[in-house]
Amino acid sequence: MDKNTLWAKIRPYLLTAPAMIGIGLFVMYPVIYLIYLSFYKYNLLNKAKSKFIGLDNYTQILSRKDFYQAFGNTALYTVGVVVLTLLLSLLMALWLVKQKKFNAFVQAGIFTPHIISIVSIALVWLWLMEPNQGLLNYVLKVIGLPPSQWLQSSKTALISVIIVSVWHGIGYYTLIIVAALQSIPPTIYEATALDNASKFKVFTKITIPLISPQLFFILIIMTIGSFKVFDTVQVMTGGGPNNATTTLVYYIYEYRTTNIGYSAATGVILMAIIGILTFVYFRVLSKRVHYQ
Repeated sequence: MDKNTLWAKIRPYLLTAPAMIGIGLFVMYPVIYLIYLSFYKYNLLNKAKSKFIGLDNYTQILSRKDFYQAFGNTALYTVGVVVLTLLLSLLMALWLVKQKKFNAFVQAGIFTPHIISIVSIALVWLWLMEPNQGLLNYVLKVIGLPPSQWLQSSKTALISVIIVSVWHGIGYYTLIIVAALQSIPPTIYEATALDNASKFKVFTKITIPLISPQLFFILIIMTIGSFKVFDTVQVMTGGGPNNATTTLVYYIYEYRTTNIGYSAATGVILMAIIGILTFVYFRVLSKRVHYQ
């Protein structure tokens, strides 16, 4: 075998090796080590007492009410954020799709929250939602509505966190949908005008199918991101009140030192949930995605 033939065979492997090494070190190894830790009772404060316990961590997780409460909070948070963000982003994109100077200014404005640290945003909203001196309750009083406890009540805390997350992400996803709408050939809409098609039919039969790849991408990304929410909860509520905003990642965070094996097992379950959801999305919805 001459040198040229040998180089042609090994070149693809050499070119992809840096990326594969990075994936191995920063993705595969942490996942494998996470699964490994999940079979141990492992205390970072006293490693000498660490011992192999098999599936006991998983059995304990599935028998505890606080885990199911955290899972329920995460599911409600995910549904609320995904549905509200997707609908509002689509509505705003339909409004901003026309290329006007004012629309360009609005697009820049709504994208600004996405580039600001979520910690800073959470602190600002923490002040806005303050029950006694917050701006939101002041506005409610001005328009004659009763004030809300916002983050101080277990009935409204999760909704308040959802509002902040939607406000933070809506600009980014709006711009994605605007770009998708602007990529639709105008000739398609001209043809529908000749057929006297109603605006509703044009929207449901033409617009939505043509931007379905972007909507599908947004759905996947938002679902995964929502299930991994942590920083907003940590800054605004600390999981309270009465664990009303404790999500799965925050639940994992609470056991990071006392029993990291239990925390790791919860992380494995979370990884499995996200994997199953992604699989279901691709199996059920990918057939409805129309690529041009």
